[in-house]
Amino acid sequence: MNTAAVIALVDRLRALPKETDWCEFKRNNYEPQQLGEYLSALANAACLAGQPQGYLLFGIDDTTHDVVGTSFDPYASKARGNQDLLPWLAGGLRPNPGFEPRIVEHPRGRVVLFEIGPARDQPVRFYDEAFVRIGSSKTALSKHPEKARAIWMRGSDWSSGVCEPATLADLDPVALAKAREQFVIKHSGQAHEVTGWDDVTFLNKAKVLKQGAVTHTALLLLGRPESAVLLSPAVAKISWVLKDTDNRELDYEHFGPPFILAGDHLLKRLRNLMVRALPSGTLFPQEITQYDPWVIREALHNCIAHQDMGCMGVWLSSSIRIGSF
Repeated sequence: MNTAAVIALVDRLRALPKETDWCEFKRNNYEPQQLGEYLSALANAACLAGQPQGYLLFGIDDTTHDVVGTSFDPYASKARGNQDLLPWLAGGLRPNPGFEPRIVEHPRGRVVLFEIGPARDQPVRFYDEAFVRIGSSKTALSKHPEKARAIWMRGSDWSSGVCEPATLADLDPVALAKAREQFVIKHSGQAHEVTGWDDVTFLNKAKVLKQGAVTHTALLLLGRPESAVLLSPAVAKISWVLKDTDNRELDYEHFGPPFILAGDHLLKRLRNLMVRALPSGTLFPQEITQYDPWVIREALHNCIAHQDMGCMGVWLSSSIRIGSF
């Protein structure tokens, strides 16, 4: 969202007659543990209220809803053990519903807006405890078992659903070849069999088709770039954004299906500096990358795998922040 859109959203939320289960206003008080608990509570409350998002706003008076401004900066703040706040929060949310912090200079003062995805299939916990909002109060979900049951019963697996308009012609041949290659690496004992399988047999074996029908998963991982329109109103997009130390956007690039190839393209956009270490017992330095590519790849794949692509066109972003990326 651009600045005008964020300001408009802030004003729509301020226009609510009072705080709701899924919308909380704060002036400037910030504490990492409490913030994480609010993310859990708002995600669970948004699910129960049938809302596409929950909202937590800093810089707003919770009684008058006036903009009072805030000095809170989620990108610069630290959590326990001097960890960066946002990765610490993301690591504590299980399952992570996706949340996006936005900093906006409202005409009346600085506002920080957290958009939080709703819980799906199960309650969202923060470091092993789930919370929920009851009116304007945050409380442990364990005190309200009927609400916990309701959350467990509301989810559905969108990714495994069949995309009715899609056919095998909508799958990308290069992505299919990559999938076969990786399948053989994973199941080396079936290497000779795989060469004899046609595409339908192979994709059924890989569990991305349902009796030959193309699923949302098949389109996300293997679909041609133009096939993304078949997923509408879901949005299938990975965005790489480069920001400076002041959180100003310097560059960006968007990636669509097939996501099985997008990870490698995205990896090339990340700056992984070469560092030189001097192992014990030798005078010859060893050159290694600052971050192990395996760790980066795991983080990227987790962002893709845990993204909620089926949220009716609402993009819930998963993000990683590594060094100066």
